[in-house]
Amino acid sequence: MHEVIGIEFESGNRMYYFSKNNLDIKKGDKLVVETERGLQYCTAVTDIVELPDSKVVTPLRPIIRIATKEDNKKAEENRKICKEAIEKARKISNDLKLEMKFIDCSYTLDRNQLIFNFLADERVDFRELAKKLAALYKTRIELRQVGVRDKAKEIGGIGPCGRILCCSTFLNDFNSVSINMAKNQNISLNPTKINGICGRLLCCLKYEDDTYTELKKDYPSIGTKLKIGDIEGKVVGHNVLNNKIIIEKNDKTQVEVEYNNESNK
Repeated sequence: MHEVIGIEFESGNRMYYFSKNNLDIKKGDKLVVETERGLQYCTAVTDIVELPDSKVVTPLRPIIRIATKEDNKKAEENRKICKEAIEKARKISNDLKLEMKFIDCSYTLDRNQLIFNFLADERVDFRELAKKLAALYKTRIELRQVGVRDKAKEIGGIGPCGRILCCSTFLNDFNSVSINMAKNQNISLNPTKINGICGRLLCCLKYEDDTYTELKKDYPSIGTKLKIGDIEGKVVGHNVLNNKIIIEKNDKTQVEVEYNNESNK
């Protein structure tokens, strides 16, 4: 088990776990952590939690310190610089006729690197842009082309469920989503049913998957032959939310039958 803190960077849409490093940290605290880019300013988005080895990527990086007044002041100055930098980047990219849309900009706390995230429909040759920005700000420049899921988060919209997109409201972490999750929920594999407006598999398939797996653990496996009342055949599907299974009879017709694990043993 590891005692960790979930943190989120100012420009991020994802939560990362860091070692608490014997610090007394609570949710909402401003922190300074060391990353491969250098010192970065972030916010604790969880209290101290214990997680098993399988849930964390080791070795865990430690939190350096709870942010001081000087750290907070420098972070505020960096925000102002970034606001100006993103406008300059837009102007330079327009002058270079580059088809890109900047969505955010962040500075490492030690000002060792200036990072820009942008959207583009195709790959962009931004080498000249990077040179001009490096000459202007006298620091390392990183330009990151983000994916369609990030684009959906930035633009927002209404999902097929009729609600505002999860990614633009509460979802912080873009976990991988697999087609097996749709199969586990007995959803039609029609792309119009299982893809979000970003064109990728619906994020909700991921965070609902554990619930379906738990509900189905006592159900007969697909292909199992059984008899319930006067209905006999093989199991071809589950409808766990309604406590039913789908049975294909010998004449190939399918029927939904209420399933009670205790009474059908």
